[in-house]
Amino acid sequence: LSLPPGVRFEETLAVAEQSIQKKAVVYDGDGDAHYDTISAFIKSMRGSDPDAALYWLAKMIHAGEDPRFISRRIMICAAEDVGLADPMALVLATAAHQAAEFVGWPEARIPLAEATVYVATANKSNSAYLAIDAALADVREGRTIPVPRHLRDTHYKGSARLGHGEAYKYAHDFTGHFVPQDYLGVDKRFYEPTEEGVEKKIKERVEKWRARVARTKAERSEADGGSPKSEIRNPRQIQESKPETGT
Repeated sequence: LSLPPGVRFEETLAVAEQSIQKKAVVYDGDGDAHYDTISAFIKSMRGSDPDAALYWLAKMIHAGEDPRFISRRIMICAAEDVGLADPMALVLATAAHQAAEFVGWPEARIPLAEATVYVATANKSNSAYLAIDAALADVREGRTIPVPRHLRDTHYKGSARLGHGEAYKYAHDFTGHFVPQDYLGVDKRFYEPTEEGVEKKIKERVEKWRARVARTKAERSEADGGSPKSEIRNPRQIQESKPETGT
């Protein structure tokens, strides 16, 4: 639309604001302001600043943003940036997504605000995010690992003749529901737990299990007169080699 001669956009915007008694914000639904605002929102939650996150949330609400667009970003942030340091973050973010979709504006602002504050103030860990990217990097680089024979399916005819499932150990039959067993065929490590929040307990369990596996492999290697080859990939090094994304 074109404006009459001598009329500036700023004047027209001021008249529109006065007529509807609502302050206009710079927010284009599919342009730079749209993506800049959601980027600031995500980074504020990641950076543990609930006040900034609430402001950017309020800006999007005021501009009429789709609540599902906002809630999806909260869920992603809960999984990527909070992760296993506080698994309830993803549960709450998913509940907020469902609630917001069910009730719509204006009430949707309440569960979205609750989830925003929770994610922003939760302990942070991106270990699961780094771990899956490290595993994907291995797959994409063509390092195909065959399924170990004892882990292969045994439910089809002829599987026993092929040795599938032979010597498989059912974890629940052992003390602590754990038994050292090769589940990959090679020594690889993708998941590196942190000591943040709940994940500290996870780290203790994982380190105990890994120590038992390493001890068992060492004993078998000594009995066989050799040493197992190890290929440990550091997911954080893989992450550092990737180009930084916008969010």
